[in-house]
Amino acid sequence: MSIHRLEEMSTPALDALDRARTAVVLTVSPLEEHGPHLPVGVDAFVARHFARAVAERLVARRPGWSVVLAPTLHLGSFTFETVGTVSVRQRVVRDALVDYGRSFARSGFRFVFIANGHGGPGHLAALEEASAIVSRRHDVTMASLTGHIAWEFFRGRYLPKIEAALGRTLTEDERVAFTEDAHGGWWETSLMLMLRPDLVDESYRDLPPARYSLAERAVPNYPLRQGGLGYVGHPALADPVFAKATIEVLMAEAMEMVDGMLDGRLRPADRRSPFYAVPLLRTNFWRGLGAAGVVALAAGAAWLGHRVRPRRDR
Repeated sequence: MSIHRLEEMSTPALDALDRARTAVVLTVSPLEEHGPHLPVGVDAFVARHFARAVAERLVARRPGWSVVLAPTLHLGSFTFETVGTVSVRQRVVRDALVDYGRSFARSGFRFVFIANGHGGPGHLAALEEASAIVSRRHDVTMASLTGHIAWEFFRGRYLPKIEAALGRTLTEDERVAFTEDAHGGWWETSLMLMLRPDLVDESYRDLPPARYSLAERAVPNYPLRQGGLGYVGHPALADPVFAKATIEVLMAEAMEMVDGMLDGRLRPADRRSPFYAVPLLRTNFWRGLGAAGVVALAAGAAWLGHRVRPRRDR
């Protein structure tokens, strides 16, 4: 079998893998509230599915290659804080991934890809920071597959492809709902209906839309304030068919990145998200600034992409 679970392998079995034709996929996502209808493990479920899908496509396209799936790290920063959320400092996320990447690099592995299901802006920046550090220090290719794709997705850049996969055009109301979606809403509820419908509470069908302006999103923990239920968007629109169409498109985009990096046509720096370039989202930004201040400053940038109406490319 060409796909392996790291925790199930012996040292000799790992050492026998051809380093030039082996990729490691590291899954990283926090435990975080996702409204009253979804489990706290949403991001991890999505990330694990993403990691497995990358592995399956990679070995199918490249005979003789192997993929090692590392166990999920339940780590994440820039989360919404309430019962069930386990928040980790941004620097801890970055440093843990640097240590993991360094360990793989020292063992001779040349390609490490990060699968993630969490969209917190500082979290995405930390994944890309860690990847850049490991790639530079150890002369390997380590890349987060999430930041760039998440940015393009929430900006609506993939909507024409999603519509093609759906076989229909989204209605104007659906397009507006897409711009308002961010957390535990239409998309994530759809994904969980596809992946783990047994964990989705039927109450999602009756949940009203939760809309927030850009100014409101700049307030820490905004979807849980003033009676908010912890989700952002339109969970009642959830449909596993929509999830399947989006995953097909996102996987195609991810594999374009993976193939490009394995072939040497792309560098991790070629597909970084804008979050990585924003100083206030980096782990070294203003060490003297309080955590609440960092979160407040980051929140505006966090959801800027979510507020951009999808362009019409048709």
